[in-house]
Amino acid sequence: MDTLNKLGPYAHWLVRISLAITFLYHGYGKFPMAQGMADMMGMPVALIYILAMMELAGGLLILWGGIGPDWATRVAGAIFAVVMLGAITMLHAENGWSFTAGWGTGTNNMGGMEFQTLILATGLYYLLKGNDATE
Repeated sequence: MDTLNKLGPYAHWLVRISLAITFLYHGYGKFPMAQGMADMMGMPVALIYILAMMELAGGLLILWGGIGPDWATRVAGAIFAVVMLGAITMLHAENGWSFTAGWGTGTNNMGGMEFQTLILATGLYYLLKGNDATE
């Protein structure tokens, strides 16, 4: 137990790195397919570019917050929460909870909202706790 307690202060990096990779991957991936996403979602392509930049910023800020200012962690949490609220309301809620719901239906193959809800809660946690989440 003593060893686990000594490692505890570093555990926040598991979540930070996972979130950063997820948001950097999805943010970067939106650029080459922005027009297709915009058409699918019925929104201007400029909004897809803004979303992609928000995701990239959130991914970078959550990492920086781990070694830097509290505000970077909190802003990253806010970005994650906003992006996930949009994803849930615009795409995933209509498929219910299960991540696999809607797959293969041909209308909204994006799955349910369980994954997005977890990221929403994690984003809110970092927004509310900031770098105190490391304690």
